[in-house]
Amino acid sequence: MNRGAGAGVWRERGLHARVLNSLGQQIVDGGFPPGDILDLDLISTEFAVSRSVLREALRVLQSLGMVEPRQRVGTQVLPRESWDLMHPQIIYWRGRGTDYLTQMREMLELRLGIEPVAARLSARLMTAEQLDAVRAAAEAMVAADLAGDGRRFLEADIDFHSLILSGSGNSVMGHFAGTVAALLRTREEEKRFTITEYTPPSAHRHNQLAEALHERDEDAAYRWSYATIEATLTEFIQESGRAELGLEA
Repeated sequence: MNRGAGAGVWRERGLHARVLNSLGQQIVDGGFPPGDILDLDLISTEFAVSRSVLREALRVLQSLGMVEPRQRVGTQVLPRESWDLMHPQIIYWRGRGTDYLTQMREMLELRLGIEPVAARLSARLMTAEQLDAVRAAAEAMVAADLAGDGRRFLEADIDFHSLILSGSGNSVMGHFAGTVAALLRTREEEKRFTITEYTPPSAHRHNQLAEALHERDEDAAYRWSYATIEATLTEFIQESGRAELGLEA
């Protein structure tokens, strides 16, 4: 999976992608609840597509654990517990719907258990070139914050975390970089986007982590990585509470 490239996400290109994205988003949003049997004739007519195009889209949804063909029953929608929740496509769909804040909280809790360990390993194993790239990404976050450039900040943030996961020397952690990149890109769906009152201290923590990595201080790298993700988790818990109260985020 390409670092930060959002690999594995089908955008709105062609009939197949249009049908896939619409059905996947509807399943995520509850338009097709678990246990529903999809009416393939109706869907085919609604999208004005052939059965072959629809079958292709359903095969992808099946590979993601979202639907299952049942003999003599039809194609049934599966519960969330069956979905491949780490797949960038499902992260993309959940990030566009009402599951956005829930997904962020769940994934940040997972990242707390993975990324600090990756940071510790990276402090030991990263090459000088990789360390320079991490530092450059952290500095770019500061510059983007000062310029009020949310998109530039987001891209630098994606690079920063992807570099550390990939630099850990652990191939499973390196693969997780694609999941993190997809998750961070869902922040584009926020009304307030990326530059907020939380941004300056976040940029500072990223720079402290970059410095710890440069100094090969494994314990400090672990602490700063944990503090960085924990602060973001706290932010999203607060935002979730505000959303439940109907307040402006």
